[in-house]
Formats: sequence, structure tokens, C-alpha cells
Amino acid sequence: MAKSKHYYTRKAHRYLGVVLGVQFLLWTIGGLYFSWVNIDEVHGDLQHRQPPRLTGKTHLESPDSLLHQLSDVDSIHSFQLVNILTKPYYTLSYYSNGKLKKVLADAGTGKIRAAIGREEAIRLAAASFNGNSKVQNIEYLESINNHHEYREKPLPAWAVTFDHPTNTTVYVSAEFGKVESFRNNKWRMFDFLWMLHTMDYKGRDNINNWLLRAFSIFGLLTIISGFMLFWMSRKKSKRKKAPGRSPTQFLID
Repeated sequence: MAKSKHYYTRKAHRYLGVVLGVQFLLWTIGGLYFSWVNIDEVHGDLQHRQPPRLTGKTHLESPDSLLHQLSDVDSIHSFQLVNILTKPYYTLSYYSNGKLKKVLADAGTGKIRAAIGREEAIRLAAASFNGNSKVQNIEYLESINNHHEYREKPLPAWAVTFDHPTNTTVYVSAEFGKVESFRNNKWRMFDFLWMLHTMDYKGRDNINNWLLRAFSIFGLLTIISGFMLFWMSRKKSKRKKAPGRSPTQFLID
């Protein structure tokens, strides 16, 4: 006996539900966390302390003095005045033979200086962190993987972790002395759930990956099969409830 369309639709719906059920649960958990958590706490904005601004009387050497010290500048990518521990510095990014190079110079003298060292990184991180400034750990990063919490940020960098309930790590660019990002426990939970949400298990941030696309299509098929089952069951129920002709009616006819 041939099996009905209702049977095959019900079976497909059941297996699709099993495959997608876990992922739907993860999407729901992630959505709840994203909607309830304070995004400012996730970004560490409430822990970020702004350093004192440079005064209008700050002496600045002409940027020409910096450029004259470099003989390999083909073109300038960016040039900026920055505040490092209340002292002015120039940051220059330029191209030389197709390669991007970076330079940090004292804006008061125009002299090029070395990259930010360990002690300076600690002072920079502590000055920007609005909390207990006791350092728990410090690490120098020259390379990272796709799942690192400091991904897509300039390297090398100093990672300064403070002894704080939020387990906050402040990342400081070694070449430019800039505080790049704050990472705390809420951010790490957000990042983990975001990976499950996007289903990007390689780099976490690609929302156009094929796994997510496939599950989106499967989810659509599950919904469609559910509507089909509802329609088929409704038609079958109507047929069962249709009035028949009793033997008495045949005799009267």
C-alpha cells in the first residue's frame, strides 16, 4: 500500500525539527542575552576613563620634521596627533615600496621614538581603566588566531589584565600607544553567543557563511512543512466529520 503525502510530509517535518531544534534553542538563548544585557557594559564603556586633554598651550613641532627623518615615504596613509599619558605624539602610517609602515614620534621635538614598552603599556592601561589598577597579567601579542578576543585590531599589542571581578583586559597598541579595546566577562559571553548565533565557527563575525545560509533554508522548509501538515490534517478532519446517510434515510427515499 502506497504511503500518503501526509506521511512523508510529517516525517520530513519531524526530522527537520530534530536537526534545527538545538540551533533554534541557541538562537533564542543568544537573542535573550543580547536583548537583556547592557551593551555599554559589554563594550566596557562604563569602565573606560578618559585621560586629561592636551592644553591649547601645548608646544608642537612641525610635522615636516618627522617626514624629513624618513627617506622611504612613497605616500601617507594617515597622520594624527595623539595623547599618550598627557604628552603629545604624532602617529604616522605610510607606504614604502607597497608596504604599510607605522611610526611614533614625540610631537614636542619631532623625533621618532621606539614602540610602547611594557611599563608604558601598564601605565596607559591603568590610566584608562576606571577600576582597581592592580595588574594581574600582561602579555605581548604579535599574532593571534581568528577566535581571539582582540581579532581585527592592530598588532603588535599589549594585553593588560586587571585584578577585577569583571576580569577586564585592556589592549594597547604597541606601535601607536593607543588603547584599542576593553574585554570583560560580559563581552566574552556576548562574543561566544554571537558565534553560535552567526554559526561562524571559523572567525565568529561572518554572517554570510554557508552553514548559516543552509540552516536558514532548512528553517524555512520546516515552517512550510508545518503549514502543509496543518492544512492536510484540517482537510482530513473535515472529511471525517462529513454527515453520512443512515439506513432510515434510504428507506424514506
